[in-house]
Amino acid sequence: MQQKRNIQIIEWEDLDKRKFYSFGVFMTMTIRATVYPATLIRTRLQVQRGKSLYNGTVDAFVKILRAEGIRGLYRGFMVNTFTLISGQAYITTYELVRKYVSNYSASNTLKSLVAGGSASLVAQSITVPIDVVSQQLMMQGQGEHLTRFRFKPKMAVDARKHRVTFGQTRDIIVQIFAADGLRGFYRGYVASLLTYIPNSAVWWPFYHFYAEQLSKLAPSECPHLILQAMAGPLAAATASTVTNPMDVVRARVQVEGRMSVIETFKQLLVEEGFWGMTKGLSARIISSTPTAIVMVVGYETLKKLSLRPELVDSRHW
Repeated sequence: MQQKRNIQIIEWEDLDKRKFYSFGVFMTMTIRATVYPATLIRTRLQVQRGKSLYNGTVDAFVKILRAEGIRGLYRGFMVNTFTLISGQAYITTYELVRKYVSNYSASNTLKSLVAGGSASLVAQSITVPIDVVSQQLMMQGQGEHLTRFRFKPKMAVDARKHRVTFGQTRDIIVQIFAADGLRGFYRGYVASLLTYIPNSAVWWPFYHFYAEQLSKLAPSECPHLILQAMAGPLAAATASTVTNPMDVVRARVQVEGRMSVIETFKQLLVEEGFWGMTKGLSARIISSTPTAIVMVVGYETLKKLSLRPELVDSRHW
C-alpha cells in the first residue's frame, strides 16, 4: 500500500475549470514578464562565441542596460506573449495525462514524469515558431552580428522612432520565410524537444520529491505553500543542470540556423570543450529560480482558488 502523502496534491477532477483558466492566464503572463530579461541574457550568452561580447550573466546585464536600456532587456517580449497559448496547453495536458496515468498506476513519480514530458511535447509544438522569431528579436542590438537576420532600415531616422514593434517583427518573419521557408520557423524543434521534454519530465518528480522531504523536516504547522515554494527552485536547478547542454545546442540551432543538432553539438565540443556545454547555466538557474518560485506559488494558489466549493475546506494550506 502506498504511504500516505504529507502534502495533498490537488488533482484535475478537484478543480472548477472556468476559474482555473481565468486565473491561469494572469499567472502565466506575470511569470513571463518577471523572468524575460534573464531569458534574453541566457540566449545571448549561449549564442556568442567564447566570450566575444559578454563575460558572464552580470556583465551581460550591465552592458545591455547601458547600451540598450530597459527596452533592450525586453526585446521580443511582445511576440513572446503569444506563448500564453502554449502555457495553457501545457497546464491542461499535464493535468489530463496525470489523470489518465492514475488509472494504471498510483505512483506519483510515474504520473509526474509522464505528464511532465507529455505536456512539454504539446507546448513546444506551439512554442518553437514563436521562440524562433522571439530569439531573433532578442539578438538585435548588441547581439545582431551573431544572427543572420537584422532589422532593415527602410525608414528615415525621424520616422523610425514611430515604428511599432510588430513592424520589426514582420521584418524578421519575412526574412526567415524567405531564407528557409516554413521549416525555418521550426529550426531547433528537435533540440527543443530533447531539451524541454527531459527538463519537464525531471522537474515535476523532483518538485514533489523535494516538497515531501521538506515536509518531513519542517514543523507540522508549517504552511505547505512555503515548502512547495522552496521545492520549486531546487527542482528547477536540478533539471536545468541536467538539460543545459541541449539548451545551448537548441539556442545555437535556432539563432544561427546553419547546422543540424548533431553538427552543432560536435562543433561546440571542438571549439569550446566541455565547458561550452555549461554556457548560460548560471543565467538559466538565476531565471529558473524566480520562475519556479512564482510558478509554484502561483500554480498552487491557482489550484487552491479553483477548487470546487465542496472541497475548499478539505485541503491544508
